Amino acid sequence: MSLSERLDSVRRSQQPPAPQNGQRAAPKGREDPVDAVKARVHEAMIDQLGPKLYDPNMLLTELETRVRQALQPILDAEQTPLSSADRTRVSQEVSDEILGHGPLEPLLRDPEITEIMVNGPRSIYVERAGRIHAVPASFVSDAHLRRTIDKMVGRVGRRVDEASPMVDARLPDGSRINAVIAPIALDGSMLTIRKFAPDPFTDRDLLAFSTFSPQARDLLEACVRGRRNIVISGGTGSGKTTTLNVLSGYIPDDERIITIEDAAELQLRQRHVLRLEARPSNTEGRGEISIRELVKNALRMRPDRIVIGEVRDGAALDMLQAMNTGHDGSITTIHANSPRDALSRLETMVLMAGVELPVRAIRDQVASALDLVVQQARMRDGSRRIVAISEVSGLEGDVITLQDLFTFDYSAGRDNTGRFRGGLVSTGLRPKFATTLHDQGIDLPSSIFMRSFA
Repeated sequence: MSLSERLDSVRRSQQPPAPQNGQRAAPKGREDPVDAVKARVHEAMIDQLGPKLYDPNMLLTELETRVRQALQPILDAEQTPLSSADRTRVSQEVSDEILGHGPLEPLLRDPEITEIMVNGPRSIYVERAGRIHAVPASFVSDAHLRRTIDKMVGRVGRRVDEASPMVDARLPDGSRINAVIAPIALDGSMLTIRKFAPDPFTDRDLLAFSTFSPQARDLLEACVRGRRNIVISGGTGSGKTTTLNVLSGYIPDDERIITIEDAAELQLRQRHVLRLEARPSNTEGRGEISIRELVKNALRMRPDRIVIGEVRDGAALDMLQAMNTGHDGSITTIHANSPRDALSRLETMVLMAGVELPVRAIRDQVASALDLVVQQARMRDGSRRIVAISEVSGLEGDVITLQDLFTFDYSAGRDNTGRFRGGLVSTGLRPKFATTLHDQGIDLPSSIFMRSFA
């Protein structure tokens, strides 16, 4: 697309949408004067800075300076009387449109918002404190929304078009985005943004959120330091990646860590971290690099630890083989509703690798590779909690045996706000690998496993 075509597209996206199916156009007298001023200022900015907006050699800081220098004279030349608050609003929204992501920019800046859900150009919802709320922000048209999506995914080398109408990508701050456009999105383009805090959460934060208890924290820290293989299981939006990031923080700083993700999200603070990210195919259907290929390649890179953002296909087989061949201490996540379901899903994904293996052999691999399953859930009160920590204790016959070390105490009920009073409670059982940890100089105090109610 030429520069003139792109500028024309920008202008068209700022025009009000045409009436749909017999709807009457809104009377001109009811048009918001601030929106009219914003549209004129935006078009004047495009006319004045057009080629510079797409100059690949211009630094973002330089572009920001040019935009702000050009914006004030254009706004001063406006004849429509505006209050100081309205002038500030126009200036901010035009800057957001040119430099950022338009109406989403204030939502992205709000630290209390954890998720943004765009269900078409005029329907935007956000999640605050685990609850979903509608917000008055909107896009002018679907073309306006599409342009914002293109800007987001283009920054990380991804694409979305009619041939490939779904895309997973990330923002520079690590926030995860998913976009779906026509022809599979019937009511307008859809965008979901899962935000991540600029400073990653620590175990202190998870304790403050009641995600886990101090005793559970001590057990998980000992397991990571003692190189136990851990799977974090849970549903969508249950906080698996956040917990994975916190557990990865327990890995000693002198180890070589390789992270493998579909879209890079992890924020490890150790010195020796190598980050790998999967790549989708190009417009010709070539060039795809899958998680499975990255896992295979990571084994040739002399890793001490392999941290996989999520296993969802045949990469499960390579992950299990890595865990069984000297790469202890690996951590990953999986979508499942319980520890038992997580093991069943692993079996299914191993079969997706296309290797003919008997079920007994697969279960033997799983039982010998995994040590711990951490089950996470998003509760009905909106909080995200670890609800079970189970040890994979071995294979009896053809059944993988699990031993619950911690379970969530639902019997404590809820408080006046609907929040669960309970927390993780020890079952009183010590893990079988406690002896192995002791041999490595890591002791598990008996106080961790004393039955007590949160």
